[in-house]
Amino acid sequence: MHHRRYPKILCEWKDDNKHGKGTVTYADGAVYNGEWKDDNTHGKGTYTYANGAIYDGEWKDDNKHGKGTHTYANGAVYNGEWKDDIKNGKGTYTYADGDVYDGEWKDGNMHGKGQMIYANDDWLWAWRWWQNTLSDGGVLVMWEDDEFIGPIMPSLVR
Repeated sequence: MHHRRYPKILCEWKDDNKHGKGTVTYADGAVYNGEWKDDNTHGKGTYTYANGAIYDGEWKDDNKHGKGTHTYANGAVYNGEWKDDIKNGKGTYTYADGDVYDGEWKDGNMHGKGQMIYANDDWLWAWRWWQNTLSDGGVLVMWEDDEFIGPIMPSLVR
């Protein structure tokens, strides 16, 4: 059996660079299908990683940049804004266990206004976040038997 050592490239070209639409299959089995500019992923495209993870969205200079959805190999999904390959702006991260964070991100961290909804509990945090850590100024909202009980002030939940 012959093993490919180099990527398989089916693209439009300009000045010896990938430019326009095309598909590259890398030696490790990863595949990028989408737009290129000056030999970089740029515009809309889908990258399927060798481990099965998939990013579908906008690219700029070989980085996730703009809006896109990253489905991780473990089943977690981030749908939102990216800047220079890092979660930045508004987005929703659904963990593999079903927990969901919906809110603001900065430098890859939950940061700013957001809420954490727990899949197996009857409560959610509506809070401000600072670098993946709960910050001041939020409420814990609880339900019992699908009936809203009300907010609980953070000072009471210690």
